[in-house]
Amino acid sequence: MTSTELIPTQLLKRKAVVYVRQSTQSQVMTNLESQRRQYDLVDIARQRGFLDIEVIDEDLGRSASGTVARPGFDRLVAWLCAGKVGAVLCQDASRLARNGRDWHHLLELCGLVEARVIDHDGVYNPCHPNDRLLLGMKGSISEFELGVLRTRMLDAARSKARRGELRLPVPFGYIWHRESGLGLDPDLRLQEVIRLIFKRFRELGSGRQVLLAMTADRVHFPRPSDEGRMTSFTWLPIRYRNVMSVLKNPFYAGVYVYGKSEKRTSLVEGRARRSYGHSKPAGTCDVFIKDHHEIYISWDEYERNQQQLMRNNYGRADGVKSGRGGRALLSGIMTCGRCGRRLSVAYTGNQTRRPVYLRGDNQDERAASIKVRIGWRWQVAGRA
Repeated sequence: MTSTELIPTQLLKRKAVVYVRQSTQSQVMTNLESQRRQYDLVDIARQRGFLDIEVIDEDLGRSASGTVARPGFDRLVAWLCAGKVGAVLCQDASRLARNGRDWHHLLELCGLVEARVIDHDGVYNPCHPNDRLLLGMKGSISEFELGVLRTRMLDAARSKARRGELRLPVPFGYIWHRESGLGLDPDLRLQEVIRLIFKRFRELGSGRQVLLAMTADRVHFPRPSDEGRMTSFTWLPIRYRNVMSVLKNPFYAGVYVYGKSEKRTSLVEGRARRSYGHSKPAGTCDVFIKDHHEIYISWDEYERNQQQLMRNNYGRADGVKSGRGGRALLSGIMTCGRCGRRLSVAYTGNQTRRPVYLRGDNQDERAASIKVRIGWRWQVAGRA
């Protein structure tokens, strides 16, 4: 099936490109034999008669699924379009592409400039129907293989998660023990800080007030110092995101949650781009197991905390608000006695800025609603 004819002289005058790629950084560090086999393609190019040999290895650690930018592959395509490439050497089709779009586009370009595709099995001429068919089958098998591997891994992870045995990354305050499984972090200082956050929230009822109180007490919170690998930490002044991440995480209530976030795919310049970490709506996660591990708070208290946080959201009609600064003392807490909508603040005047409370549907008509109508009734903090 492979082309056994000699490579034409005009192609030998062009450069042979050896494309080297591995999918992940862990493969780059551990799968050294695969790297050696790919770099050995330089000797095969010399045996075929090429003198000008270029190695492209800048895509090491990058996936070929089509969702990650590959500057090395883009450079190879540019050289093919310029007619500078006589042969493309790769270990197998999966090194060049894991999706049909990139693979067939590459074969089309090779056919236009009559460049050969060479691997450890032989030389292929994309201009010949038989060789083109074989190369197309190799690309399809590579794409199918990637889908099968991904499906197997995800199914295995879900199956283990349904039993509560999948070792997910856990929040501060918990740790996976080698033998006993999931448990509280033995660091008593860390446990004390987390319990203090819940205690202050019970007293104050506001995440921001918890932050201000703990900042006044000079409380510190750990932060990863190893680029997110969660093996070493640095204690720094607590931040708002630390408080809210503790209050909103059901893990502290003994719940094992898997699949609470999702990935989203968008098309950017004709290529798929995936982004991760988008939260799913409440109650739509894949696995939700109560009473799975030791707790910092009860589930009932966790639900009360979430309801309180929802009431604290800015702009809710039934929310409880405090002043948000500025000259308007009732900013954020005044509502309309007729419809219950929360009033926003506008400032009039050039030199003496005078605050005026406006209803949401009247903000576009500033001239008509710049002054408070006498007949309206206002209510503050639930009192008319």
